[in-house]
Amino acid sequence: MSPRIALGGDDAGAPLRRAIAAHLTERAIAFDDFGVDTDDVPYPEIAERVARRVADGTYDRAVLCCGTGIGVSVVANKIPGVYAALAHDVYSARRARLSNNAQVLAMGARVIGVQAALEVVDAWLGEDFRGGPSADKIALIADLESRLGTSPGQ
Repeated sequence: MSPRIALGGDDAGAPLRRAIAAHLTERAIAFDDFGVDTDDVPYPEIAERVARRVADGTYDRAVLCCGTGIGVSVVANKIPGVYAALAHDVYSARRARLSNNAQVLAMGARVIGVQAALEVVDAWLGEDFRGGPSADKIALIADLESRLGTSPGQ
């Protein structure tokens, strides 16, 4: 079963978001698009909306796009239980899933070409968190969230 995917992004990320949407459609991967094509809605609102839906289990994963990917990743990581990774290369995208269990991939339309971005998305979608030595580190992150009172559901 393929993961439930959400896409989101602001006007700066719109060209990349649209290319990713077309790519997912070509690959018959279902997704919902929460992005905008105008500057009416700022990226913090979109990234929060999408990340909260990942946190509550509505979506398994999400791809967020803005100009650099930095802003949407910062916002998504504010949502308890969400791990967002900024990745512009295949290796980092794979490690984001394998080692860090990142459910959100953030990318910047102004810093990566479309073809490279599609390869990054494919690499990220192609991996799952496998635990191993990283499981203890992810448990430490969950413990930190708990100690800070930012665990999901609090």
